[in-house]
Order: sequence, then structure tokens, then C-alpha cells
Amino acid sequence: MDHSNYEEQQNQEEMSTTGNLMQTKTSHRDDILKTKLERAFHKQTFQVVVHDLAKIASEFSPIDLAYAAARLPPSVRPVLFENLVDLDAQIKFLINTDPSTRIAVFRHLSDVKIKELIENMPPEDAVAVLEDMAERRFRKVVDLLEFSKAQRVREIKKHPRNTAGRLMTNEFFAFTMEVTMGEAAQAIYDHPGIDLTDSIFVINQNRELQGYVPSRNFIVNPHHLPLKQVMRSILYKVSADATREEVVDLAERYKVSALPVVDADDRLLGVVSYEDVVKAIEDIADETIASMAGTAERVEEHGSLMKRFFSRAPWLIVTLAAGLLNMKVMSAFQNYEKGVLTFVLFFVPLVVGMSGNVGIQCSTILVRSMGTGLISIGSKGEAVLNEILLGLLNGVVFGITCGLLVWGLDLLGVAGKASPAAVGAIIGIGLFGACLTGAALGVFSPLLFARVGIDPAVAAGPIITAFNDFFSMSIYFLIAIGLSAFLFS
Repeated sequence: MDHSNYEEQQNQEEMSTTGNLMQTKTSHRDDILKTKLERAFHKQTFQVVVHDLAKIASEFSPIDLAYAAARLPPSVRPVLFENLVDLDAQIKFLINTDPSTRIAVFRHLSDVKIKELIENMPPEDAVAVLEDMAERRFRKVVDLLEFSKAQRVREIKKHPRNTAGRLMTNEFFAFTMEVTMGEAAQAIYDHPGIDLTDSIFVINQNRELQGYVPSRNFIVNPHHLPLKQVMRSILYKVSADATREEVVDLAERYKVSALPVVDADDRLLGVVSYEDVVKAIEDIADETIASMAGTAERVEEHGSLMKRFFSRAPWLIVTLAAGLLNMKVMSAFQNYEKGVLTFVLFFVPLVVGMSGNVGIQCSTILVRSMGTGLISIGSKGEAVLNEILLGLLNGVVFGITCGLLVWGLDLLGVAGKASPAAVGAIIGIGLFGACLTGAALGVFSPLLFARVGIDPAVAAGPIITAFNDFFSMSIYFLIAIGLSAFLFS
């Protein structure tokens, strides 16, 4: 048995027995492909490398190769691209790979070759691919395109990122109401390069949207019927400047497979397919995860070490500054250090950890509800109240529990000369105050960020965690100082 085949079989058996979430079928395929590519590039002669690459490219999907390329050194990615089997494979590769790979490939391609690739792409994919090159070269390539294709690319490019106008395709099927089913079917047959969605749209002479005909009707209805007799009303549509979140919300809630995009005069501009919606969902999820983790890097990218460092460093600087501020708060507490208050310092990690987790739970649930449309303006107050009450309950339960446990430490003589009941009361009430502070910060910070136009997911990131540490520890110390002065005066 061939060694590589034996190794692949062993890996598959291991994957099936472990059921590891990190080893899905696609990730397992990526690992195998990456290993094969690395072996090919380590051959002694370039001829052998090209031979092996051509063999790998013929065995694997260009989509799999696109994902694997992101894990290879940038210098060898263009070589892989050049050995893809045909133009269609190269197009699929460019559409599905990451921006850093596109940039590496573009450096080795002429403008004429890029023009050939772009002319065979859907306009929305062409814009997404071309955005990874410099603006000057973008204009040069677009100027080389056939006039109608260049016009479609420019039309999509003029819309801001993350809007319906950027997500939509302006290649779709739309006919006037007088067109018959047979005439429309023939037009669809004559344009195989345009993707057929589940809906064929109906417009009037001014291109104003009138309705749609499900594609199934072209099979079950007679061909002599005009479209106006079988068309259905349009229930959901968006403007070109609608956010991608609005598009996702409509498509996901109402299961709209083809969402029409219209201008201010209700003229049909384009269509957002369900495939485009899925891509938008993936982008939103990646950006949300990155924001919650406190980094500006793209989750799916395999960038250089320094690039990833600088993406994370600014957020960590804020955390460092907050840590120094916490140290200042603790040093100020030294002025009150006497008896029981010294004992209070031992519980700072516990209080900060508990309040931080309470705050993260509140903010994460709230951010998710906001992102999935479960919270509206009308239900915002109820959601805030529920989270505050839950934070209050957490503070009461764990404050009492911690207080009782501290009181029980007296059995071991840990509290020293201080009254164990008083120490337990101080720690328990201090923990309650810190948890309530964490809950309030976790609830109100996402709403504040959303109001000022900042991604609410930042509220679950390291910045809010740092602020939570500062406020919860300050509240804890203030309660401890106040109660100790009252109990021991």
C-alpha cells in the first residue's frame, strides 16, 4: 500500500474514533491537502514540483485548494494557482481564497490575465476579488473589461461595503408583465451565464417592481400565459443602502431565497441570493468573534505573526492601562489597611473573577439577542430588566454563599483575631455589590455602543473586561471600608 494512502486511512480511522470537533471532514481534507502540497514544494527540481502540483490540482476541488493555499507560504501560492486545471478552476480558487492569497497571486498576473478572469465572474464576486488590489490597478483592469461588464462592476462598487447594494448581483432575470411564460423561459435558456434564482421578477415599463414568479411555475403553467396572470406580490424588499444585518434578518426570518433590491423609486436594481446571505452571515460571525476576542484580525485569515500581533496589541494596551489603574486603586487601599481589611485583600481575585464572568454572560447574551433581532426598541427595556434581575440574583446567591464559606473558615482559624461573622458579611456584601456592578456594565455597555454606532460585540471584549475589573474592585473596596468602619467603630 502507498505510504500516503496508508497515512490518510489511518487519519480517517482516528478521526472517526475520536469525534474531535477540531477534526471535521473538511478540516481533515485540508490537513491532507496541505501535507501533499508541502511535500510537492520540497521536491529537488522545479519540473518535479510542477508535475506533482498538476496531479494534486486534478485530484482536489479548486475550493479545497483555495482554503489550503492560505496555509502555505505566500511565495508559493501563485505557483499553485498557475497549475490549476483550467480557467473555471482558477476563478473558483480566487473567489474562495483569502485576501492575502489573492494579493500574492495578483502580483504575478498581468492586467490582461486578470481581465480574462474577471469577465467570467459574476459582478458581485468580481468586485469582492478586485477590492484586494490597489485602487489604481483596479481602475486599469476595469477599463479593460467589456463595456457592459465594466458598467455592472462599477455599479456595485459605488455602494458602500456591508450594504445590500454591495451584496446584490445586478445580473438577474426580470421581465415585463406582458411577456409570456414561454418567452421568459426562452430568454432564460439563451443566457446560461446568469444564475437562475428561485424567483423571476416582474417589472413594468419603468422597471418598477411589480411582483415575482416562482421558477417552478415555468414547469407547471402553460407557456402561453402572460406573467401578470401567475405573478405573486412582493412582500419583502430592501433599498440599496440597507445594512447587511437588515438583509440577513429578512432572509433568515422569512426564508426569502431571492431578496430584491430597489431604489427610491421602487425600480429593481439587483437581487440578493440566499448564497450571498450565507456569506454575509459568515462575515458577521467572524467580525463578531474578533470583536469579542479583542482583535482587528480576520478570523479566517492566516496572516503573518507581526500582522496578527499589531491587530491585537491596541486592545491589549487598554487592558494593560486598566491593570495599572487597578494597581493604583489597591495601593490607595493601603491607607485603610488594618485588621479585617487586610484579610479583604485576599479575596480580590475571587471578586474580580466572579463579577467579570457575570458581566460577560450578560453582555454576550444581550449582544447575541441584538444580532439575531430578538431585541427590538420596544422590548429593550424588558431585556435590560431581566438581565439586571438575573445579575441581582447571582449577586445575592453567591454573595451569601461566599459569606457563609468565609465564616466557616473560622473553624480553621484563618480569620485570625477578626470576627468571622463580620469578615463573612464584608466579603459577601462586597461580592454582591461587585456582581451587580458587573451585570450593570454588561447590560448597558452594548446598548451604549450600539447607540453611538460601535459594534456591540466590543462590549464582550477585553476593553469592557478591563473596565469591569476596575469598577467591581472599586465597589468591593468601598463596601469593605464602609462596613468595616460601621462594624468595628
